[in-house]
Amino acid sequence: MQGYISSCEPMGLVDGPGLRYVVFMQGCKLRCLYCHNPETWKMQGGQKISATELLNKILRYKNYYSNGGVTFSGGEPLMQKEFLVDILKKCKENNLHTALDTAGVGTGNYEEILNYTDLVILDIKAIDEKEYQKITGLNMQEFNKFLHAVIKMQKKLWLRCVIVPGINDTKEFILQLKKYIKNIPNVEKVELLPYHLYGVDKYKELKINYPLDGVKPMDLDKIKELEKYL
Repeated sequence: MQGYISSCEPMGLVDGPGLRYVVFMQGCKLRCLYCHNPETWKMQGGQKISATELLNKILRYKNYYSNGGVTFSGGEPLMQKEFLVDILKKCKENNLHTALDTAGVGTGNYEEILNYTDLVILDIKAIDEKEYQKITGLNMQEFNKFLHAVIKMQKKLWLRCVIVPGINDTKEFILQLKKYIKNIPNVEKVELLPYHLYGVDKYKELKINYPLDGVKPMDLDKIKELEKYL
């Protein structure tokens, strides 16, 4: 089984518990206004690799991951369902903790993927249909399907939400988010991530218009204030 990956980070510290090998996979249906990885949108934009080759790369660092593991990010890892199941199986056969950093929008097969997943780190783009479409360009149908599978299988869940000036940086939104999260039973952690400009230069290199041109980075002090409402 072969798949497409953008890059790998052997010593990731923010993509799950402990020290982790992070695999950034190619392909994504969403076109989020604040996406900072536009180079991962197209499936064939990265390196083609077999699950066995990728596992061998991961195992070189296995001794460092006693309290960590492997995280599959993107792009959107759920877009490559067969390859993802294959590499997840191989990781579990080697006693590696597995995590998905995902927006929850793939092409199905979610139950089998989750069978080999220890932790789901899920991006909350918005909590109602209108705002979700505005931010991502798609409806919430596939996201809701994935979230339902996560809840049904009682998978450990971390939630993340990017806070963008002028879009969702209000007390009202955070209180709505809090109410939304209360209906999800298996949440262990919630993070508000500040909008940043790290990906802007990539848009210039790829000759793509940046949707939030002129929007300033999120103020970190305001993020701390908003966190209190959670």
